[in-house]
Amino acid sequence: MASSEHSTRVGLIGYGTAGKDVAEAILGGQAGDSRLVAVLVRDVAKYAGITLDGCQFTDCEETFFASAPDVVVETAGHAAVIRYAETSLAHGCDFMIVSVGAFCDQALFDRVMASAGRHGKRVLVPSAAIAGLDRIAAAAQGPLERVTLTTRKPVKAWRGTFAEEVVDLDTITQPTVIFEGNARESSRVFPESVNVSAALSLAGVGFESTDVRVLIDPSIDKNVHEVSAKGRFGEVRIEVRNTPSPSNPKTGHIVAMSVAKTLKDLSSPLVIS
Repeated sequence: MASSEHSTRVGLIGYGTAGKDVAEAILGGQAGDSRLVAVLVRDVAKYAGITLDGCQFTDCEETFFASAPDVVVETAGHAAVIRYAETSLAHGCDFMIVSVGAFCDQALFDRVMASAGRHGKRVLVPSAAIAGLDRIAAAAQGPLERVTLTTRKPVKAWRGTFAEEVVDLDTITQPTVIFEGNARESSRVFPESVNVSAALSLAGVGFESTDVRVLIDPSIDKNVHEVSAKGRFGEVRIEVRNTPSPSNPKTGHIVAMSVAKTLKDLSSPLVIS
């Protein structure tokens, strides 16, 4: 898509699996009238051979914000949220957070919200790997009695995680529950894998009141999220089966699609939420 002088200027933090997919979506016109102006990485030398139209790679925070992004998109994990959320808002940027599990830290969440209010900017939470956040958020306007999330992921998604200390991933044959508790606890245990529980909590009844079950399931090849909620509005049950990314099975293609859709909404005359 050709960019106009009024395009939404996007700064991207992180260029791993999700970051690359987001960059491709923006450059491919899937993010509406958006233009990628800068990518902030840890070591710019690693990306010396990569060229993105009209965009610079940098490992310098000052250079990144000097590119004057309208919105900063975080795809680099909880540490990036802690380091850059308030800074982005203070620089006059909206902040789009993918690693929303970072907000299980109530003190961090409160600081970021205060900063957003102080600077007149917004924190944007794309639905990413989950569906139905619009329904849950609407239902939360009336009393919500219960919200439950059950997450099941195939064995390959748990390689390199704490699950290897709990279960022998090479011999597991049956679906195995490795966590039961509330969303705040789950976000701490699975900081990079269960961001969906945090997003669901923010949309609905909060971290403490959102029940979460997490399973390793050797019988599936997709990441499965099941949401159920009950309240004054009635009841809802949603099941999402996300195709894992080949390069990082802990995430899915839908994450970048969701970010692109949220960016598109910023410049679209029609917003379907």
